[in-house]
Amino acid sequence: MNPFAKFLFFAALCLCLSPLPALADLASGLQNCASLTDDRERLACYDRLAVSASDAGADVGAELAVLPADVETEVAPPAVQGEAVSLLTRRWELDESRPRGRFTLMMHRDNYLLPVTYNNSYYEPKEGEEYTVEEVKGFEAKYQISLKTKLWQDILGSRADLWFGYTQQSYWQIYNVDESAPFRETNYEPELLVNYRANLNLGLGGLRLRTLTAALNHQSNGRSEPMSRSWNRVIGQVGLENGPLTLLLKSWYRIPESRSDDDNRDIDDYFGPGELQAYYLKEKHRFGMMLRNNFQSENRTSVQLEWSYPILDKVGIYVQYFNGYGENLLDYDQHANRIGVGFILTDWN
Repeated sequence: MNPFAKFLFFAALCLCLSPLPALADLASGLQNCASLTDDRERLACYDRLAVSASDAGADVGAELAVLPADVETEVAPPAVQGEAVSLLTRRWELDESRPRGRFTLMMHRDNYLLPVTYNNSYYEPKEGEEYTVEEVKGFEAKYQISLKTKLWQDILGSRADLWFGYTQQSYWQIYNVDESAPFRETNYEPELLVNYRANLNLGLGGLRLRTLTAALNHQSNGRSEPMSRSWNRVIGQVGLENGPLTLLLKSWYRIPESRSDDDNRDIDDYFGPGELQAYYLKEKHRFGMMLRNNFQSENRTSVQLEWSYPILDKVGIYVQYFNGYGENLLDYDQHANRIGVGFILTDWN
């Protein structure tokens, strides 16, 4: 230990020990004052103790003042401001050092508006079916609203949280003025989710396990027969991260329905058993991909590619391309080939 370090150590030790005799004298003096029966004498005794304590504090301050002016004290560095927060950390409140709480609306999935999209394939109503739109236009608007709120934080003292999520996706024939610009299809998707906050290094090139999620999911279009579409699922999802890369591995099991109540018996043949989502952040650019496959002899693959870039504080430009099956419930068995341009909301929490 160098001489300067020794000086700091012994100075700190003396400062810590020096108040002990003074505290003992003060306690003894208070006891003596309390034993006096005359009010004036007791008050005068307390006054003398107060003056003595003040003088002792001044002496300590004077001793501290004689320390060399060039002695530097170590100060803890301030918290880093504006540091990058990962996608999963924002969406699931994984950083426990930041404010966390219940019943606050948060972003669940992406919230976006694509005022201009083009698709060359739609659901073709069978003879006798009453469809919302008589003649579907290739150009339409598409938007998605997706929110969630935490219902139970740290379930039974664990690292798991209970959430309620809601997602709504709509397809709007806004350019079909001949038919008063109707909404062609809207899908409603409430779900109850339990998310476990993990932080495990998998040893795969820096890939870390961040979330384990189980959900009870319902999705429907809220329409009557024969246009009704709905299904219920139990969903499991694993969230992985490696720096700017986020991977979401999702699989589901469809809860069986009676044949008479099933509006879409073969929906698994088009959606498959799960999907992979990947996001990559490069500076302010966000690139995304969704990939599904039915893993059957009649192979059906669906892919969604996207790109976004912020242009305002909470708004970014957004481009989305979808090719495959299951873009929405009504068209789940129709091959879609859609490109859209619009705006996306960035995470506000």
